[in-house]
Amino acid sequence: MRYRTLGRTGLKVSEIGFGAWAIGGNDRGNSYGPTDDATSIAAVRRAVELGCTFFDTADVYGWGHSEEVLGQALEGRREEVGIATKVGGDFYHGGVRMNFDPGYIAFALERSLKRLRTDYVDLYQLHNPPAEMMGDAETYEVFESLKAENKVLHYGVSIHEPLEAALSIEAGRPATLQIPFSVLRQEWIGEPLAEARKANIGIIAREPLANGFLAGKIPPSARFPPGDIRHHWPTSMIAARSAAADTLSFLRHDGRTLAQAALRFVLSFPEVSTAIPGCKTPAQVEEDLGASDAPPLVKEEIDRVRQVYGTDVSS
Repeated sequence: MRYRTLGRTGLKVSEIGFGAWAIGGNDRGNSYGPTDDATSIAAVRRAVELGCTFFDTADVYGWGHSEEVLGQALEGRREEVGIATKVGGDFYHGGVRMNFDPGYIAFALERSLKRLRTDYVDLYQLHNPPAEMMGDAETYEVFESLKAENKVLHYGVSIHEPLEAALSIEAGRPATLQIPFSVLRQEWIGEPLAEARKANIGIIAREPLANGFLAGKIPPSARFPPGDIRHHWPTSMIAARSAAADTLSFLRHDGRTLAQAALRFVLSFPEVSTAIPGCKTPAQVEEDLGASDAPPLVKEEIDRVRQVYGTDVSS
């Protein structure tokens, strides 16, 4: 496993982290299908064994269940790893609503710390806040207070679009940005990454396997069970993403799977501190974390991947 610095936080993180959305299970929906907690715990512990030091979750994943699983799996290993979680999806008052009130953020952190079995998180992130909040420096005052209490070491924002990155960077407060960056989401290449580099912002690349499709194992006819976020996707979208993976088959060769190649593509941009593929099983952990030691993409391969993106196979 290789390690990078997470922007101006100074934290050394594994360049392949562990995305813990899926291990929240699908009892509450909005996840990636059924899970088994014993298998999830084994996956987390296998990741630690293989050198993973960055685990990213959110309180809303499984309505706290992802954090509970992580807390159990990482007990006794806390000082070896960095834990990042997110806040904003308020599930405490019936259903889920967005809530970024400072009082709620502090309240939610206490609940997250309890589930994670720790007294601090390395990174606390706003979870998809409205754009007008991102550019307002006052938005982050509550995080400064939580840092002063040593409950949060650093804070950042999880976003969807380059404009939101620009607003967050302009505010001058967040130390990290979590972005959906993959072969199928390349709009970050260029100015967004360049501006993050200038501001010494740590970039966390989420969904680097494009919701699992870039592992090359999902057929165009695939259908997903209730509770899986892909359950309601149009059949045309599923088929197109499956076809995209087929188009990238040239990246497979001895010593590198398609999933590993997709992760190497994201990591070929030095602005990225860590990529966080979602993992549900030890086998997935072993393949994904193996990307760190897999052969990097050469320039010709990167150029060809950029051309594939231009063919609009992502939708």
